[in-house]
Amino acid sequence: MAIIITTQLTAKAMNPKNHIVSLTIFFITLTLSACSTTPAPAIESDDPFLWLEDITSERSLDWVRTENARSEKVLKSSPVFEAMQREAKAILTSSARIPLGSIRGSHVFNFWQDETHVRGLLRRTTLTSYITGTPEWEVLLDVDALATAEDKNWVFSSYNCLPPEYEHCMIGLSPGGTDAAEYREFSTSKNAFITDGFYLPPAKSSVFWKDENTLYVGTSWNDEVTDSGYAKSTRLIKRGQKLSEATPIFDGKQEDVGVFSTGVRDGATTYPLTRRAVSFFDSEYYGLEEDGRQRKLPLPSKISIHGSLDNELFVTIKQDWTYQGKQYQQGSLITLGLLQDKVENVFTPSSSQSIDDVAISESAVYVSLLDDVKGKLLKLTKNVGSWSQSLINMPENGVVSIASSSSSKNQLLVSFESMTVPKSLYFIDELDNSTLIQSLPEFYDASNVVVEQRFTQSTDGTRIPYFVMAKKSVLEKGNAPTIQYGYGGFNIPILPIYYTDGARPQHGALAGKLWISRGGILVLSNIRGGGEYGPAWHRSVQKENRQLSFDDFFAVSEALIDDGVTTPEKLGAIGRSNGGLLMGVALTQRPDLYKAIDCGVPLSDMLRYHKLLAGASWTAEYGNPDIPAERSVLEQYSPYQKLNENVDYPNVFFYTSTKDDRVHPGHARKMAARLQQFGKPFLYYENIDGGHGGAANQDQLAYRNALEYIYFYEELF
Repeated sequence: MAIIITTQLTAKAMNPKNHIVSLTIFFITLTLSACSTTPAPAIESDDPFLWLEDITSERSLDWVRTENARSEKVLKSSPVFEAMQREAKAILTSSARIPLGSIRGSHVFNFWQDETHVRGLLRRTTLTSYITGTPEWEVLLDVDALATAEDKNWVFSSYNCLPPEYEHCMIGLSPGGTDAAEYREFSTSKNAFITDGFYLPPAKSSVFWKDENTLYVGTSWNDEVTDSGYAKSTRLIKRGQKLSEATPIFDGKQEDVGVFSTGVRDGATTYPLTRRAVSFFDSEYYGLEEDGRQRKLPLPSKISIHGSLDNELFVTIKQDWTYQGKQYQQGSLITLGLLQDKVENVFTPSSSQSIDDVAISESAVYVSLLDDVKGKLLKLTKNVGSWSQSLINMPENGVVSIASSSSSKNQLLVSFESMTVPKSLYFIDELDNSTLIQSLPEFYDASNVVVEQRFTQSTDGTRIPYFVMAKKSVLEKGNAPTIQYGYGGFNIPILPIYYTDGARPQHGALAGKLWISRGGILVLSNIRGGGEYGPAWHRSVQKENRQLSFDDFFAVSEALIDDGVTTPEKLGAIGRSNGGLLMGVALTQRPDLYKAIDCGVPLSDMLRYHKLLAGASWTAEYGNPDIPAERSVLEQYSPYQKLNENVDYPNVFFYTSTKDDRVHPGHARKMAARLQQFGKPFLYYENIDGGHGGAANQDQLAYRNALEYIYFYEELF
């Protein structure tokens, strides 16, 4: 019988890339509470713009409103803006989207947003009707109606239901789109919140059901948090208890990133786990014994847990590991016995491969692979003493993503898409036969659009892949307006997909309609720092080697120019979050390469980032500015400090969100303010709502996407 890992499933996790929740990615989404809008502690500094770190002061908001008004007037004056906004909204709110969902017993759960339900619906249908493509949806929660009734700017955050009936759920609601959320108990049989049920006030919380009357919870007990602003301890809460009466389970340390409750199940057997995040990438896992003791699991610190089968925990290890005299290669899938500490190797990717996702069913394990950044689907089954593997037939030259698996049968929901082929959802049965459930219609005319994968060499000789998407005639002619996207961090691969949730407008559908159809070219750069080739691809540019990731991006830019695809006068760059840091580096190190740079929700003050919101949790990625040797590396590229009044910069576009409680909006504000001080051109847009995604709903996303593409249109055409 299968054991399936149980944790929060965020609204973002509804796309199949994130549906089987990686605990590392889950951790990325946890940050400070909604009320954490106070400025960071003051330090001795000659920084004249520290006041912009006071997120909601009238002085800083007046500056934001002034720059918003100026920039929006410029961008919206283009005669093409309204058309782009309409096009973006039509894609983002299209009812033709596939209702990707999670198999939950005999049902499939789905979170849905469209033009009518801007905040969204949590709903379910039977698995049988879902597979046949004739779902009859039962609405569990209407977030728009709830927001109206309570006069609150609720944004759906997550749901977590107790198997096997999935009657009791904890639903997360975020105020204005922050990562922090309040959690309320919800009944799926009554379609209502339970009066006097379990409740967690707005905070960064992790929840695992023990049974219908008991929860394991990690949250900010009495506002006690780690230096990174995460939960410092986990506790057990019984129905009817106050939070103050909860039983302590595990206490972390002040210097930890955080402590989180999770677990796995085998039918009626529950295996609660506590994750102690020592750093962003290093964790210890503790299993709860019958006597209430916590036992540390004998696992390496860099891992992802996927679930369990027949009392064996399935784990991807992200570092080379020696255990009981045996060697296990980084990137491999292994098992750890839950009843005894026996480790077994299940699958090791080749040098060109990387495990993207793992799903566990009744008696099989499914692995979605990246092979030179293109998707494959494997089925692994255990024979006597070994594991066998078979390749499941799927379309080629695209991305294969696991949507959900059944714990009671060898059944799987999986999707395929590419930058030119809309997403299609398939049902894989016990015999590995695939049945097409639904395909998206085309959101743009791709009949004459080509996607080419190319490779170039970085400064140290490393082979860097990238994808070029354009109309065939445009690519053949060359010297075309080109947008190059990059991220390069946190082991997150950048994949050639058709559509996500609109937060990243560089993907096929939005780019195809708003940019490619108008004669532009789009480039996806698979630079180091991501997960395209496994953990080594990521770790090779952490901390002191960060510059190599930036060099990879510049190498792709230079290849585009050398090959005649574009010129510096027609080349733009786009990135957000960690990719926003990349854009800041591009601005300050290579302003000669780019005519336009779109810098979204960026990190930029790398000498102070660890003092702002969740920044302290990222020192494992970038280094700690309080350690002299690591600070000296950060000083070499920190964009905010590298701005120079004697350098000519492209007219950069910054965007952020006032309520981003992951990356502090002060980063973008201060970059813009310093350029303003130097008399340099820039555009700036800060959404007052909308968390780290930069928008709280699809209307806002459509507006921001239009601002981004009209910016490139005006600068590059």
